[in-house]
Amino acid sequence: MNVQPLLDALGIQEDAARALADDLRAQIEDLHGRLRQAETHLEHLAITRKTVTALADRLPVAPPNLPEHPDYPHILAVFNDATAPCGPGTSAKPSVTNCCRRASRAPASS
Repeated sequence: MNVQPLLDALGIQEDAARALADDLRAQIEDLHGRLRQAETHLEHLAITRKTVTALADRLPVAPPNLPEHPDYPHILAVFNDATAPCGPGTSAKPSVTNCCRRASRAPASS
């Protein structure tokens, strides 16, 4: 009886199983890295929540009585213009990819 074909078939199956195990180890390593990132992000969010909660406890119940600033309407208009969406179908938060190139409205320098 010739066992060489059987040994060759076993060798092929071993190579396939080894390749699968190596691939799974690589996936596990990637998932471990992603899990560490997610856990770090969760820790940062918990720290932020704790900080905001601690600061919120220090805020006065009523806003302070501040005089109205004469430029407030202008400042508010500029802020709203700078943070407004750039048109239909854009997200509420402006970004580099959907900005209107507001700088193009600035007067040309002489």
